[in-house]
Amino acid sequence: MNVDRHQALPRTGDVLALPDLPMRLTRRLLAAGLRTHYHVTSHNPEFVPRTGPVLLASNHVGYLDGPLLVTTCLRPVHAMVKREMYVGRLGMALTAAGQIPLTRRHVDPRAVKLALRALRDDKVVAIYPEGTRGPGDGQFVKPGLAYLALVTGAPVVPVAVLGTRDPGQGIDWLPPRGQRIEIVYGEPVLTAIQPWPRRRHDVQALTSELQKLLIEHIAEAIRFTGVRLPGRAPNQEGPERGSVNLAGESPSQTAS
Repeated sequence: MNVDRHQALPRTGDVLALPDLPMRLTRRLLAAGLRTHYHVTSHNPEFVPRTGPVLLASNHVGYLDGPLLVTTCLRPVHAMVKREMYVGRLGMALTAAGQIPLTRRHVDPRAVKLALRALRDDKVVAIYPEGTRGPGDGQFVKPGLAYLALVTGAPVVPVAVLGTRDPGQGIDWLPPRGQRIEIVYGEPVLTAIQPWPRRRHDVQALTSELQKLLIEHIAEAIRFTGVRLPGRAPNQEGPERGSVNLAGESPSQTAS
């Protein structure tokens, strides 16, 4: 552990490191199960840097997006997962696999610190900057992604997930057996660490840049694969305050 990194604001030395071993042991089995049921193609997974902190920024259209991201990335992934998923055996499995529970209806400082801890430990963190399952076009990117990038300097790898939900289907729909699913990784975008204080307008400026990057990457992935987005779901979830304000920003001019 790099103690100096964890002493930077916001400090992360008081949270435990996320485990990798259970994910390393189980993701091959999970990948085999997914590939048995679906025709999954992963494009350019080598774009994820082999070492150091990485932020995966993925669109979010269907229920299987998370498992597919975890199993196609060449490194263990710690994804930010809505807290509602942490029930029963699934919740225990997510915890054991080092996934990050996120309360979306308000600022979740612990989720932020867990993500920062993982990045400062040179791990891969996946975030869905749109905040919830939806059209998946990248048009509504929240500031949490930019905040994590500014605090840690982690490169951002855009990811387009296509085929996990068909047009007209609800957000909890599961694809039929044999469904074609495409996961397209983009080239990493480097960001520089910005020491405290981090101005709100700096977070907003980087958010705009990353939103443009994600929109362009998704559009290119659609052209490349020929798989289109599903559009808005009939039971579309509304915006969540926690995902909007993941960085813990306030109307003041700085964020920690």
